[in-house]
Parts: sequence; C-alpha cells; structure tokens
Amino acid sequence: MRFLNQLERKMGRHYIPELMKYLCFAMLGVFILDLLPLRSASELLYFNRELILQGQIWRLITFVALPPTGSLFFILINLYFYYFLGTALENRWGSARFNIYYAIGVLGNIVAGFLTGMATNYYLNLSLLLCFAMLYPEMQFTLFFFLPVKVKWIGIADAVILLYSFLVSPLSGKVALIFSLLPFFLFFGKDVWLEMKMAWKRLQWHINQRR
Repeated sequence: MRFLNQLERKMGRHYIPELMKYLCFAMLGVFILDLLPLRSASELLYFNRELILQGQIWRLITFVALPPTGSLFFILINLYFYYFLGTALENRWGSARFNIYYAIGVLGNIVAGFLTGMATNYYLNLSLLLCFAMLYPEMQFTLFFFLPVKVKWIGIADAVILLYSFLVSPLSGKVALIFSLLPFFLFFGKDVWLEMKMAWKRLQWHINQRR
C-alpha cells in the first residue's frame, strides 16, 4: 500500500474522473459502429502486435474500448455492471487510485500482448467484481429480480470462471489473464492470502471436530 500511496501522490491531479463511465460509453460506441455497413471498428482497434510495430500505435490503448460480445441486451447489462462496479470502486478509493488500478491492468495487457500477441480488456473488467467482493462481501444483489445473493458468493463464482478460463485458454490467454489480474493482487494479494489461511484453518478445525 505504501507503493500505491507513492504512485497516487506522484499522479497529483493527472487522472480521469469517472473513468469507467467514459470506458463504457467508448465500448457502447464501438459496438454501435460495428453494426454499421462499414469496416468493423473493432478491426481497427484491437491489439495487434505486428500492426503496432508497423506504426499503428493507437492499438496499444484502443483495445480497452472493445465491447463484450453478445446481443445488444447482454452488452448493455454488462456495460451497466462494469459502470456500477467501477463507480463504486472509484467512490471508495478515489479517482486517482482507481485510475492507477486500471492503468496497471492495461499496462500488464500491453506487456502480455508483446509477449504472446494477445491483449484484452475482458479479464481486467471481470477483476472489478473481485475487488468489489473484497470490499463489500456482505452486500446483497438480487439475481433474476427475486434471488438475494451476497456479493462474496458472486465474487467466488467470478473467481471460478477466471480459473476455468485460465485452465482452458491457450498460452496467450493464460498470460493475458495473469497480467490482467496484476492490479488485483497488488491491491488485495495480502488479504487474499490471509483469507485462504483462515479458510484452511476452519477446514482443519471442522475435520478435527468430526474425528
């Protein structure tokens, strides 16, 4: 946390307030442009190592504007969820620290992209749910408008999805996922380790009680 505090002080006022709002509008805009009978906007924006080395340097950053795949309804739900999570985290941390979190994830993906050719905003955006679950584990969401579920269980489900993605993805996907989660482990690595130790101790206690 000392390292993050130093980064935050060095940033001063050089950050983007309401960053997630602009990212979600950018993703929605790219989705709409992709529907037009023109060249796909996504084709011009996705990370491509070879094209970047040929001079298309905008691809170093524009991949963060690529929308999730699926129907319009599914994409709108996803973007609203990203916006909700990002805004909640920014309100908790402050704009500068949230900018740092996202910037570390983007830089990690750029490194992964040059190593393997793949960079994506998908895993980075999913990591926001992990952060939210660490900060507000007892908050409840209502799934399907009738099923109350605590955020910690949704966070665990998100972690399982990420683990499954890691196991089934090719090497490029594995590297992108690891680098996307760098800011999460930088922010919450110690807390995750302590939670795992406590869970292991509770499991051992239950096992000993049944002997």
